[in-house]
Amino acid sequence: MLELRPNCECCDKDLPPSAEDAMICSFECTFCLDCVDTMLPNGRCPNCGGNFAPRPIRPANKLANNPPSTKRVVSGCKAR
Repeated sequence: MLELRPNCECCDKDLPPSAEDAMICSFECTFCLDCVDTMLPNGRCPNCGGNFAPRPIRPANKLANNPPSTKRVVSGCKAR
């Protein structure tokens, strides 16, 4: 089950479960689309080097039994 992390690891923007601009790598590192497009070298994850895909949106009626993570991770971004 995806953690659905609550924020962009680069700019700390809130990314609620319904966020359409949340991007994840295969390790679930989570970034907003703006940071992926403007701050991350070649659109690759600065943690693992993997590519990004849009994070799926969990249906609202599934959140009660499968809540998103509340742990915020902020590691910053490497400028291009």
